[in-house]
Amino acid sequence: MNVTDNPWKTLTSAVAYENNWLTIKHEEVITPAGTPGIYGVVSFKNKAVGVIPIDSDGNTYLVGQYRYPLDEYSWEIPEGGSPVGTDVLESARRELKEETGLIAGKWTQIARIHTSNSATDEEGFLFIAEDLQEGDQAPEETEDLQLKKVPLTEAVQMVLNGQITDSLSVCGILMVARLKNI
Repeated sequence: MNVTDNPWKTLTSAVAYENNWLTIKHEEVITPAGTPGIYGVVSFKNKAVGVIPIDSDGNTYLVGQYRYPLDEYSWEIPEGGSPVGTDVLESARRELKEETGLIAGKWTQIARIHTSNSATDEEGFLFIAEDLQEGDQAPEETEDLQLKKVPLTEAVQMVLNGQITDSLSVCGILMVARLKNI
């Protein structure tokens, strides 16, 4: 067997829960060891998009908000969902404008990631946004956002000291730091 072949066998799959954002499936499986088992799979109805905006002075913009599932406040890069079948770059542009009011003249995709591949099929895309112009924020009704402009070096320190824990944000900020030799 080739190492890239799927060693799992799905016997049954049933939707256990579904809403506008995700589907949770309960699956009966045969494990790679050949034993019976179960698996819960969370499938998202959006791709995740994250943006690291960088201004001409080397600053970035973080968005702060209370995250209900964690029951805590979170500082993050601007991010959101891109409905399956839509262009992830267009969704990233929309999220940057909604959450920060910024419009970028230059965009660079830096990563495609899986946010938690042991339980979900969520796929994320990360972008650097540069050549920024300021405008007005337009957050969604479920968002109570605070905007903070910080030097990129400070954002890196926030990741390293555990103040930023969101997976898209951690990955994006550290990738940008590496790409920009910070």
